[in-house]
Amino acid sequence: MRLKLLIVLKIRARDNGLRNTGRERLKMKRLLILILLFLISGCVTIYNPATGRKESYFINEESEISIGRNMADDIIRNKGIVNDHTLVAYVNQIGKSIAKISHRDSLNFEFYILDDTGMNAFALPGGYIFINKGLVEGTSEDELAFVIGHEIGHVCARHSLKRLQSSLGFDLLISIALGYSDYALVRDAVNITYNIIALGYSRKDEFFADSLGVGYVLKAGYKLRGAISLLRKLERLDKGEPLVFLRSHPKPEARIEKIKEKINTF
Repeated sequence: MRLKLLIVLKIRARDNGLRNTGRERLKMKRLLILILLFLISGCVTIYNPATGRKESYFINEESEISIGRNMADDIIRNKGIVNDHTLVAYVNQIGKSIAKISHRDSLNFEFYILDDTGMNAFALPGGYIFINKGLVEGTSEDELAFVIGHEIGHVCARHSLKRLQSSLGFDLLISIALGYSDYALVRDAVNITYNIIALGYSRKDEFFADSLGVGYVLKAGYKLRGAISLLRKLERLDKGEPLVFLRSHPKPEARIEKIKEKINTF
């Protein structure tokens, strides 16, 4: 990551046509000091148990939660959520039981049902999970558990956070890393994250979230067959009326094969 920053610095120097003047040297010195502070105080390397690797982050958990909370507030305000106590309690019971055995059990996951008949669900940074009413009502408990486990898997693997870091502008990334989380800054990060989620994750990330979800489902006491039956159900529905969200996911049959391979390891 240090190498990437130095490369960016060199490119900026070239593009701006910096001359070897006292003023330009002073600007360069200040920028180098800022980068040094950024590397020392902004970057945190942690072991991520979900991926089994050491990973570096410039967006800390507090900022991650703030971005997710802002997005969640926008969605709730603009789309509307279901307040049926029975449905809400049902989703929360499943969600909380999986969250507490996940790799980020200290995170305060929140679960919301969107008033939408579509078969879709998604996760925001910081542990905010949204599930369409159509998906809640159109699945069994074990199937819904896999959906939630999959979305929690994205959060635990920090998939959206990693893509957000790679998408943020240089100045914005430094500001977040140094803790300058004012409203405008958070809104910029929120807008970028919206685009990331709308475009979908990579096939690799989707397969990995499936793998984590299967493990969480098993550990939480749900039946693994729910994962396979859900994907087969979505495959049948997609043949009748194409499901938009499946376009950003690997094909169901490919996911089923990967899930079977994962199940065989237990």
